[in-house]
Amino acid sequence: MQSRLRVQGHPIQPMLVTFPFGLFVCAAVFDLADVAGGPAFLGEVGYWTAVAALVAAGLTTVAGLVDLWDVRAGRTSRTVLTFNLVNAVMAALFLLSCLIRASAPQRGATGVLLAAELVALVVGAVGVALGARLMQQFDRVNEPTGFETFRDVPAGSTVEIARPRPF
Repeated sequence: MQSRLRVQGHPIQPMLVTFPFGLFVCAAVFDLADVAGGPAFLGEVGYWTAVAALVAAGLTTVAGLVDLWDVRAGRTSRTVLTFNLVNAVMAALFLLSCLIRASAPQRGATGVLLAAELVALVVGAVGVALGARLMQQFDRVNEPTGFETFRDVPAGSTVEIARPRPF
């Protein structure tokens, strides 16, 4: 399978998933500290971190839908569809938490909302495993590693090596 949205031959969407997932983890950590008796502002920080993660998840979903458009029926398409659905469920659980907290004056987390966020993170961990499987199924470009990357770079590429000019 070849993705339409690529950077240096690698698909973008599996890379983008790390941003919302990392932000969701940070939001849950802030909420855990808030529920455990930390300062009240930690709940507010957790709320806004979850909101930022939802924005990042929306952008990631757009990239996923572009990739889903070109997938042929088969094992890979099932994995891509499951990957996107799992990530959507994770985002939906955090969205529910944010919607409940939006009307509260302090926007702090409760034990029930924290539990829902932890369930969402478990669902997200399944998404991470599916993303790793997807990365293995994508057509890979046999790229050199290390300093071999800089040899014989074609003109107009994104990497150029300029020799220093003599004084």
